[in-house]
Amino acid sequence: MSATAAVAWAGADPYAAALRAGRGPLFLRRADGWLLPLEVERWCARADRVDREVLDRCEGTVLDIGCGPGRLVAELAARGRTVLGIDVSQAAVDRTVRLGGHALRRSVFEPLPGEGRWGTVLLMDGNIGIGGDPGALLARVHRLLAPGGLLIAETDPVDVDELAEVQVVDAVPGPVAEGRAGDGSFPWARVGAPALLRYARGWQHTGQWTSGGRRFVALRGPGRARRRSRTTSSSAEPANRTAVISSQRARNPSVDSPVADR
Repeated sequence: MSATAAVAWAGADPYAAALRAGRGPLFLRRADGWLLPLEVERWCARADRVDREVLDRCEGTVLDIGCGPGRLVAELAARGRTVLGIDVSQAAVDRTVRLGGHALRRSVFEPLPGEGRWGTVLLMDGNIGIGGDPGALLARVHRLLAPGGLLIAETDPVDVDELAEVQVVDAVPGPVAEGRAGDGSFPWARVGAPALLRYARGWQHTGQWTSGGRRFVALRGPGRARRRSRTTSSSAEPANRTAVISSQRARNPSVDSPVADR
């Protein structure tokens, strides 16, 4: 996502207001008026069964791109995992921190802590659409992952491959209330699993599944041999640590932690 696009998303007042309230309605609106509902209530709730199934697959340290209000970061922190969320919205970062997670206000295309050392990168809730160019996003994720690292992406549940300019709005347009819109439009992609696999040419396809009406794809980067999972290795915090302790560790990380490289 370009700096201009990141500013447009971050400046989307309806998005920040919805995260602070913990509820919608909220939509992405194309120029032709088509609306994509955003699941604010689910994002602001605790990680659900489907989320936890995804998180069970994570290996080593975890970077959650577009972490939103932080349910996944908080769940992983509560498990004692080393995890960082990034989001261009300050409201999202603030909520993640309040849940006991560690997050930075940052675009994925800006310099990030631990580049080339993350065990798992998450692109959940359709975040494969960030920047409107799935190929460029995959290339960026490849540079963030450690050799043999894992990408888990949540795709559109239908077979679609679409790029559009969108705005964030908080009401269905009508004759009385048009709803508020963000400060500008930004590029966004809707990508189904077949389209993602086409963009991921050269990546190793390691899994694909549907759960709770949501669809996921797991990939390993091109030219990188698979390593044994580090899920239970020293890169993770002991299982009995609390989310608060994990968050404190992230604020005072060791030199071996990807979170330390700011």
